[in-house]
Amino acid sequence: MTADLLQSLGPPPFRFTPTHPVRHSAAFTPVFKLLATLLVAGCTAWLAALWHKGALGSGSSTGLLWFISGLALMLYTWWHILTSRTHIDEAALHQSWVWEKKLELRELAYCRFIRVRGLDWLIAPRLYARTLLGKFAVFYTADPVLIADFERLVRELAEFRKMD
Repeated sequence: MTADLLQSLGPPPFRFTPTHPVRHSAAFTPVFKLLATLLVAGCTAWLAALWHKGALGSGSSTGLLWFISGLALMLYTWWHILTSRTHIDEAALHQSWVWEKKLELRELAYCRFIRVRGLDWLIAPRLYARTLLGKFAVFYTADPVLIADFERLVRELAEFRKMD
């Protein structure tokens, strides 16, 4: 009777043990961070040059406000690119970002690992993960150990869900 009750509550939870239980790594590669920094610095210099030439109008003109707003969004995103960290533990996938991303491992229904082989130094590999309830998130990592754990997670989850 207890087994029937458990079966009616849904599939069993997925369990995964990472290679290093407390390993935090940068979500994005150093080269990507450098490119983001150069892009933001270039846009900041361009805005300063336009403002210095008077091309943005005077005082609180709408043009200047739009440029400053766009630059503020770029700076905010740039800061999160520089500081974002990813980790996996026995309970969940985590990534700091504009908001904290977290998916419980026991609730995972599907994962796909996406990478451009040969360009890992530029484009951070990512794990697309979806829960049984349809919630999804994308987790980036630039760490070879986490990349290996993500690949293993995808294989083990696919095998586990085949049994359902």
